Amino acid sequence: MLMAEARELTNAEFAEIAGFPLNGRDNAKLVKLGLVETDKSTRPFSHQLTDAGWSLARTLHETEPPKEGRSAIRTLFALMANVGRALDRLQISHGEFFKQTQGTVDAAPAGTAGPEDLEGAIRAAYAELANPPGAWVGLADVRDRLPDADRAAVDAVLRAMLSQPGVRVIPVANLKALQPRDRAAAVRIGGEDSHMMAIKSS
Repeated sequence: MLMAEARELTNAEFAEIAGFPLNGRDNAKLVKLGLVETDKSTRPFSHQLTDAGWSLARTLHETEPPKEGRSAIRTLFALMANVGRALDRLQISHGEFFKQTQGTVDAAPAGTAGPEDLEGAIRAAYAELANPPGAWVGLADVRDRLPDADRAAVDAVLRAMLSQPGVRVIPVANLKALQPRDRAAAVRIGGEDSHMMAIKSS
């Protein structure tokens, strides 16, 4: 449920969508395993997936369904397996797929380029690197062409650009192939690190 909504849910929202709240021993177990982060500072409590939770949710369908699981659970496992295969083919992350709203661009620190200037610089850097146009380009290479840009501002613009046609920012499937510079240049989207971008004309 938390992956499908891809956002923080209050217990009231969780109960409205799922038909039951996430509390008691169920919540305590998920928190203890490091899969869910629960904010108890306000009521109703709110929950969101941790990085470990996102990782497990993405691969849960690869495990055997519970033996006592009814047809609905087995159907859900089959559905998630097909979603996973489709996202692999399309090279879309689960976080990007399930995200319901696009983030807003934070105000740039004083003395730095504004969002529109930064987007133009990112697009220009991508255009220089993409061969052919529309090809996948590493974020590390894009950042190399923006040496004076504020890191947080670039990340915010990259997230905001996802709402535009043809813009894709995805993780690398083979994490072992990543170089340290690729890991350092990643942008966090939907609970996972993304390392590549592409801008395809419509």
